[in-house]
Amino acid sequence: MKKLLLITTMALAAISSNAQESKPLFNNIKLSGYGMAQYTYKGQKDEESNSFNIRMLRLVLDGRIQNDFYWKAQIQFNGNTSTLGNSPRVVDLFTEWQKYDFFKVKIGQFKRPFTFENPLHPIDEGFMSYSQAVSKLAGFNDRNGEQASNGRDIGLQIQGDFLRNGEGRNLLHYQIGVFNGQGTNTKDVDQRKDIIGGFWIMPVKGMRLGAFGWEGSSARKGTWKDENGETQTGVRSLPKYRYAISGEYIANDWTFRSEYVHSTGKAFKTTINSNEDNSKCDLNTTIGDKADGFYGMVIAPVVSKKLYAKVRYDMYRPSATWATSNTQYEAGVNYMINKNFQIDLEYARVNNRAQSDYNILDAQVDFRF
Repeated sequence: MKKLLLITTMALAAISSNAQESKPLFNNIKLSGYGMAQYTYKGQKDEESNSFNIRMLRLVLDGRIQNDFYWKAQIQFNGNTSTLGNSPRVVDLFTEWQKYDFFKVKIGQFKRPFTFENPLHPIDEGFMSYSQAVSKLAGFNDRNGEQASNGRDIGLQIQGDFLRNGEGRNLLHYQIGVFNGQGTNTKDVDQRKDIIGGFWIMPVKGMRLGAFGWEGSSARKGTWKDENGETQTGVRSLPKYRYAISGEYIANDWTFRSEYVHSTGKAFKTTINSNEDNSKCDLNTTIGDKADGFYGMVIAPVVSKKLYAKVRYDMYRPSATWATSNTQYEAGVNYMINKNFQIDLEYARVNNRAQSDYNILDAQVDFRF
């Protein structure tokens, strides 16, 4: 009996020791979030608006699995202000194997690897909205008519950094992914996948010079009228080809960024705002099959880490012609009360060649927790 008790005690001691030495499967789990309250005046003729708005309200849960895997889940609680039909919704849900800096693998729903601006946090982006080129050509409110997707899609991506210099800084980054091509929370329709990739070099600290490419399609299953006016039924797939050229320099509390984005591909006439819209497959014949956009911006410190002045030139051409260009000349300030709370003020003069010029006034209060 004593021998049995001794063996049992030794076994329990060994199990306890192993339990103390083993690492938990999930660790570094944290809950965070942010909100963006907004007031906007828009003086466009026949479309005047003057409204308060909740631009963004999100909760984020993330952590690690052992040491090699990072995971993230992000939910947005405010929906489309016009229809109130898209809240709450999953924005991010992915895991990434991060054992090696030069080769990481991400799977789930996350930002498309296209342009420098698309992956930026909405508060860190610094202006009243993302640039028109990124909004229309990276999947926010895309010209092709897909549902608003915050620049995201469902897929698989590999990325990495390498060519480390003597200062320990990598000189080259690459990323490439395969995606459904339908935006967030949506299955593939035409069984064709979007291939999106890019790379950038970092010749000096704070500088990135990059290029991106995108080949894929946008598809719906439903009915449409063909060129002869006859009704067709089935899957309609619209090819999509895009590229972007990007530059950025961040140093001494200054931020400079500029990007040109070009798109070739037709668009659906009806933007998806409800399930019924998924079956509306007629084309938007008024905008053609080409579009492009360009922006250049500067955020400059007036009082470092506290008060910033900002300007942006933001041009988008929905048909890639100057007759259809929409250009915003923007200026404003961002005041940081602390690292988690800031106030942004902005004025924009809009030159819309298809209509008349007008003004926009925007004020935002942003917080993080």
